[in-house]
Amino acid sequence: MLIRTSRHLTLVLLGLLHTAARAQSVTVPAAANGLTVLDSPYGVMALWLASDAVTKAVLFLLLLMSCGSWYILLRNTIALRSLDAYYRAASASFWQADNLAKGMALLDLRSPMRFIASRALDAAKPQSGLLTRVAPEEWVSMQMQRAVEAVQRDLQSGLAFLATVGSVSPFVGLFGTVWGIYHALTAIGMSGQASIDKVAGPVGEALIMTALGLAVAVPAVLAYNWLLSRNKLAMADVRAFANDLHAVVAGSRNSA
Repeated sequence: MLIRTSRHLTLVLLGLLHTAARAQSVTVPAAANGLTVLDSPYGVMALWLASDAVTKAVLFLLLLMSCGSWYILLRNTIALRSLDAYYRAASASFWQADNLAKGMALLDLRSPMRFIASRALDAAKPQSGLLTRVAPEEWVSMQMQRAVEAVQRDLQSGLAFLATVGSVSPFVGLFGTVWGIYHALTAIGMSGQASIDKVAGPVGEALIMTALGLAVAVPAVLAYNWLLSRNKLAMADVRAFANDLHAVVAGSRNSA
């Protein structure tokens, strides 16, 4: 029984070795002729090389939207970190100053807190012309509110682009898929060959456009939602600083 089992295992091993040797003998000439895996007739590169002007335009548009989304995400992330650093610096040094002018001099020139403080300082000065008809407290409040809104506009820069990319890019990819399938079916109909190898390749390459559209849309939507929530937290700090500063300016005018 053991002898028969060992013979059976020996035959199985010899069969496997023979199959591997035949596969190697087929693979080596194919590699020698340059038919490697990198030269596959399917994929994104094959889609780009075999595509027409419309497909190339769709691919370029998706690439442009993807690059724009990542650029806005990185830029706004850096801006949010800078704003947080400026707020911490203002909390540590600004409120310990003797007056508004000295406190503003302690802030960085690029700090939004310095921008708001400068607006408040200008608004607290005596006005002329038609502005004399506006109550000083109301004028200071209006100017500081406009400064806060300017900071908010800078933080929200690019969010509209992210929202547009998140909603439009899937449809752009779908358009590329429909266009690719139409041309693939037209070519198959003209050739008269409808075998699986003639249909699967072109249709699969056309479906790549839908996948690329989703790959562009998902990061844009995630970046939009994350930046929107981070902007709300950052603007809460900015408004808190502006409210405290408004109270200081109002107290200074009343004491004067």
